[in-house]
Amino acid sequence: MALQLSNLGFCVFQRRGKKQLIKASSATDNVATVSKEEEEREGKVKVGGSELKVTKLGIGAWSWGDTSYWNNFEWDDRKMKAAKAAFNASIDDGVTFFDTAEVYGSRLSFGAVNSETLLGRFIKERKVREAEVDIAVATKFAALPWRLGRGSVVPALKESLARLQLPVVELYQLHWPGIWGNEGYIDGLGDAVEQGLVKAVGVSNYSEKRLREAYNQLKKRGIPLASNQVNYSLIYRAPEENGVKAACDELGITLIAYSPIAQGILTGKYTPENPPSGPRGRIYTPEFLTQLGPLLDQIKEIGQKYGKTPTQVALNWLIAQENVIPIPGAKNAEQAKEFAGALCWKLSDDEVSKLRSLASTIRPVIGFPVERL
Repeated sequence: MALQLSNLGFCVFQRRGKKQLIKASSATDNVATVSKEEEEREGKVKVGGSELKVTKLGIGAWSWGDTSYWNNFEWDDRKMKAAKAAFNASIDDGVTFFDTAEVYGSRLSFGAVNSETLLGRFIKERKVREAEVDIAVATKFAALPWRLGRGSVVPALKESLARLQLPVVELYQLHWPGIWGNEGYIDGLGDAVEQGLVKAVGVSNYSEKRLREAYNQLKKRGIPLASNQVNYSLIYRAPEENGVKAACDELGITLIAYSPIAQGILTGKYTPENPPSGPRGRIYTPEFLTQLGPLLDQIKEIGQKYGKTPTQVALNWLIAQENVIPIPGAKNAEQAKEFAGALCWKLSDDEVSKLRSLASTIRPVIGFPVERL
């Protein structure tokens, strides 16, 4: 395998269940296997102030089983096999952190299959042939209007665990702030930790004010708020502008970036003549894609320097912000393998700044409204 070596220190690769830490700084460097402790230190990062360690990039499972936003409103066996292939390819390439939610592929959507159910099935099948594989699962609690506070969290978590066929999940998150009951939901996260059902807890789509409140509430019980999962990409930098990123850095909370390649827009796949289909096409219009052209050209140019794709450059830009774990969604094995190629190299500071400067000239798209609650 050819390695991209500019700015490369240590890199973790996993093949057929055996992990190696590869040291490379020039094309002629020898490959050396090092201790497990060094491997974990270089290949994984701690999530906030918790003891949980995950790979520096994860895989989002939003599209798995979904018929309401992804998959052209249909789900079939072919797409299920592709999702499974994405799962296995991720693990084969050393990416073992997967993010799902109880509402992904909701039972309320016709033809949908719950994403947690699929992920649980994939994990079980993988462990049959590779029992020692280390997989970290993050899932989320939906703050639905009829869920009244603290007492609703642990029962919902147990339902998620049943779908996942797991006794514990590594990270449990509040999917969005509720209309009411938020203090109770935070207490429910603490209960989940104390009952040994989760290793770490976090929130999602939380503003700076809500983030600080949740952090302080859990701190009183000696429990760290490990993460805040928010929409963050090169062309959606609201976390930098609304204080969320700065608060995460200050408080030691990991920012998990969903839609890190802007739902595929930063891959270079789409053009004004070929916009995305479905709901994405109403967000990323031909006019927007025309405006995006100079930035995409610069991303491609930088990628050529490193032998990387636009997708890998966009993901590496996020990793370069530090204290950020991107979780792109993989529909198939090819995408999963491409995502893994965002690791083990680094954009220069000048390249990071140049991309931000170009992106700043682009009219931002509308994010998930609950970010402002």
